[in-house]
Amino acid sequence: MKIYLLTILQLLLLTCSAYAGRMVEGMVKAVYDGDTILLTTREESRLKVRLYGIDAPETKKPDQPGQPYGEISKRTLMYKIMGRRVTAEIIDIDPYKRAVAVIRYSGKDINREMVAEGLAWAYRQYLQGPYESEYINEETRARSRRAGLWRESNPQPPWEFRRANKGHTKNSSRW
Repeated sequence: MKIYLLTILQLLLLTCSAYAGRMVEGMVKAVYDGDTILLTTREESRLKVRLYGIDAPETKKPDQPGQPYGEISKRTLMYKIMGRRVTAEIIDIDPYKRAVAVIRYSGKDINREMVAEGLAWAYRQYLQGPYESEYINEETRARSRRAGLWRESNPQPPWEFRRANKGHTKNSSRW
């Protein structure tokens, strides 16, 4: 049964349009940074998920420095969902074969919360549809309240940080 479900999941990942819009439930087994997690589904398959529509400050990696608020963003996401059963609304599959999803826990949009708390940017380059205005509005409110990373006078967006550090890491783009 596990092999059958894993095969179906892999086929769905290969056919992005067929997988987009699907809901997957799983337990959060790892939080890599403020916008990437690992889910284990009921069938014990593992799914790496990039949170849709947000971009969190980069965390320190062996070959790259981190950004201010990178570790705080990661810890906050861990606090919110680590070890909890969540729902992932799959929007897309990125070039790294990660599911790109809106994560919900107890009915709350975790992606939106990260932006609202000033721990991630609304990732305008990839935002569209119903989430676009919601996430952008949350970022505007966080900026005006000087929440989280908006306490800094001029925080550097993660996409600019990755571009500036492109020679230091092989995975410098996000989607």
